[in-house]
Amino acid sequence: MEIKDNEHWRVGRRDFLALAGGLISAISLGGFSGAGASHAAAIAFPEGKCGEKGITDKKILVAYASKYGSTGGVADAIGKGLCSKGAAVDVLLMKNTGNLSSYQGVMVGSAIYMGKWLSEAVDFVKENSEVLRQIPVAYFLVCMTLREPTEENRAKVLAYLDPVLKAIPEIKPIGIGAFAGALDYNNLSWLNKKILKSKGTPEGDFRDWKAIRTWAEESAFTKSTQ
Repeated sequence: MEIKDNEHWRVGRRDFLALAGGLISAISLGGFSGAGASHAAAIAFPEGKCGEKGITDKKILVAYASKYGSTGGVADAIGKGLCSKGAAVDVLLMKNTGNLSSYQGVMVGSAIYMGKWLSEAVDFVKENSEVLRQIPVAYFLVCMTLREPTEENRAKVLAYLDPVLKAIPEIKPIGIGAFAGALDYNNLSWLNKKILKSKGTPEGDFRDWKAIRTWAEESAFTKSTQ
């Protein structure tokens, strides 16, 4: 099963009224037991490690936050791209990271939800800022808006990171990656599914695996320190 993420959305007054009506109807008919109760299956969030420190003399952490899973797939592809160039890499959910002092670089990524990085990702950078400001750091974002990879959409998505850059100015990323996500309605809550369908957001996996791996392989993290 594909692991998917959803897209940034806003609900207008007309959409809200329509959704509210549907919600009331569903409750009245006994077909709804909570906004988060209708996930069809458990979502997997990949974690792992690869490579050995010594080839590039670098151990890299790829830490990510994901709501519906597709950011995990992106993080995994980034990790494999780094490993292919000789780096030792750990790919971990942010909540499972420990002390960062053993890493020579960190890539921090998050899904975009409601026009923002997930709060977990922002908190991760803030809480680890003392270590992160002393080593190379890169950010990446995963957003369904980039299923249409126009310059306008790219600029829009990159702007979602501005609040993070302003809130934590001591962390100056050496690279920023922005990638399309994926969407599977089966992984969404009843309410989120209704909202996205009302917006006409299409299902599908729009992740460009070649672009993701190339970004990782060509990053400064793969350059030898020797």
